[in-house]
Amino acid sequence: MNNTLTLQDNHTLLNDIQTQGIRLEGLQDLSIREGGAGPTDHKAVTIFNTTIMIPVFSHAAKNSPFVATAPSKMGYASLKKDGKILTTIRFIGEPQFYKEESSDGIPFWKIARLHSKDVLATTVLQNCIRYKEKETSCQFCAIGESLKYDTTIAYKRPHHLAEVAKAAVALDGISQFIMTTGTPASSDRGAKILFESVTAVREVVNIPIQVQCEPPDDFNWFYMLKEAGASSIGMHLEAVTDRVRNKIMPGKASVSLDFYFKAFKEAVKIFGKGNVSTYILAGLGDTQEEILEMSEKLIAIGVYPFVVPFVPIRNTPLENHASPEKEYMHGILDPLAEALVKAEMTSDTLESGCAKCGACSTLASFEKKYSA
Repeated sequence: MNNTLTLQDNHTLLNDIQTQGIRLEGLQDLSIREGGAGPTDHKAVTIFNTTIMIPVFSHAAKNSPFVATAPSKMGYASLKKDGKILTTIRFIGEPQFYKEESSDGIPFWKIARLHSKDVLATTVLQNCIRYKEKETSCQFCAIGESLKYDTTIAYKRPHHLAEVAKAAVALDGISQFIMTTGTPASSDRGAKILFESVTAVREVVNIPIQVQCEPPDDFNWFYMLKEAGASSIGMHLEAVTDRVRNKIMPGKASVSLDFYFKAFKEAVKIFGKGNVSTYILAGLGDTQEEILEMSEKLIAIGVYPFVVPFVPIRNTPLENHASPEKEYMHGILDPLAEALVKAEMTSDTLESGCAKCGACSTLASFEKKYSA
């Protein structure tokens, strides 16, 4: 595609677009999932040969200076700012596996979703012990909304995941599978369900798999998950200070930062440097300095801090919370990328997971600035 901007501008522009979103000309059907968990209200868009998830229905997107024209049949569109065309972009279309269903009649698109251009993702257990109670729920979470909108099922059984993975690899060339889960009322915090899921999928396809859950009580689960076929694990902090954790996610905050770090260190022993990661939502209240300080500690023990701009989701307590400013994100991602390159722990060195995919943050594009 022809670009009117130089490669040196890319990481900055991508950051601006992801934090501010894109307005869509017309009401074209772009297979966007409205409401629910994950990068909902987003669309996967390829810009400068980089595919990122961009908000299109968020509050920020409604007022974004970036506008996309109606796409062609192949998904190509013009990206404009202030009426001027910046470049050509491409919207990622609906995958072929969405047209299929499981052996017991469940549409595959209710079992797993396409993220970015070639990543399969699912929430195995679409319920969480923390979700329904105000005193414990994470205020940014919309895990229950997917069920309300009937865009998923409550529990994706092992055979469901195996069948959809086999089809997605065969029909769409899926490169990796990311499995997260709501936290069940058990001390393993979802590790058992993920173990069963990974085991079933690896019996039919050989693709990298990342599992995501809260730190289990028994760290032997890390070994078991690795033996089952998981190539990486994500245990997500979301916020990095107790001040913000207690306010935004009071139930999850009961699992201390000290316990997270114990889990991180044990997991790195099993999965290796970089193949343990944590999601950090920038914009919840932590300062740039606090996020960078935490990231430095994580990098030092071999954990990849995947910093993502917070995007409010409708029908959650934080639906009217402001998204972070582009300058705020730039001030985090630029020095963080430099630190990751120095540590030789960049997204392209990881085996699987959200950080490997990279579409929900522009961190990888900043890494390229320092890798060149």
